[in-house]
Amino acid sequence: MNYANIKPWDTADGPGVRVSLFVSGCTHKCKNCFNEEAWDFAFGNPFTQETIDYILNLMSHDYINGLTLLGGEPFHPKNQEAVLELLRQVKSRFPEKSIWAYTGYVLEKDLLTGRACISDVTLEYLSKLDVLVDGPFIEEKKNLGLRFRGSANQRLIDMKKTLACGEVVLWEDWQGDARGMK
Repeated sequence: MNYANIKPWDTADGPGVRVSLFVSGCTHKCKNCFNEEAWDFAFGNPFTQETIDYILNLMSHDYINGLTLLGGEPFHPKNQEAVLELLRQVKSRFPEKSIWAYTGYVLEKDLLTGRACISDVTLEYLSKLDVLVDGPFIEEKKNLGLRFRGSANQRLIDMKKTLACGEVVLWEDWQGDARGMK
């Protein structure tokens, strides 16, 4: 897997100050995507243990609330194993920090049914997330007033509650909890 960018301080892609990893590779090709250069799986730099160590070091600061995964497409089968290894290490070292992921896939239609996720690690990957922002960016549904998403079709899903009860539970807007979770 390659990655396009790592933002050490991101306040736009989840609550609080976060470290954001932009993976390379996406086949959705949403119209007017904000990160078209990351569609190419070869774009950017190789994702290695050294990259993971760098992210863990960035996350070690008390003011960092969590990690956000964006793309490209973090859930593309070519990216899942490398991202999951990062999530395992983040959860082991920082269990109190939240993990958010953005995907152009739809949770029930693509990720839980196996239609888009042809990886053996998808369910473990989902279990490491606190919030999943799902659905493709749709230009015609663009709304700059939405918090943490670009178009009205996208949902902020509380993954812990969703996996526990077996149906989609939307994330309740952040109300001051340092991790961004209630």
